[in-house]
Amino acid sequence: MAEADRPPGWLAKAEFDSIFSRVPRLCVEVVVVDPERGVLLTRREIPPNVGSWHIAGGTVLFAEPVVEAVKRVARAELGFDVHVGDLLGYIEYPSHFENGLDSPVGLAFEAQPLNGAEESIPEGSAFFRRLPPGLYEEQRAFLVRRLGFS
Repeated sequence: MAEADRPPGWLAKAEFDSIFSRVPRLCVEVVVVDPERGVLLTRREIPPNVGSWHIAGGTVLFAEPVVEAVKRVARAELGFDVHVGDLLGYIEYPSHFENGLDSPVGLAFEAQPLNGAEESIPEGSAFFRRLPPGLYEEQRAFLVRRLGFS
């Protein structure tokens, strides 16, 4: 993404790394569940864990309302607009810290695609009724505990 195309509050990579190597990072998780098809997961395209399945998510920007962050992340990662529903809980990621990365905490929100958008999910995304191998372990534990997936 070109510097000029970044939303307000976006940090340069060096500044991001400097700040988030020392403090917890607030993130949002976009949890799209279809009663027939399961939970929508996508493949990571950026480090860490490129190629892993994960719940779409991202960092909350400075002064960004959390619900707006969920909408922004859904558009950026899933390619469609969502109605943001209930806060389902939070996901901590000790594996990041243990592997010398950062220390994110994700607020997981239920989200429903608007206007049938889930019918045109992006390449690299899929619905799962059974959780796939390669899913972040912290997200797997959350989906099992909170939403009853296996």
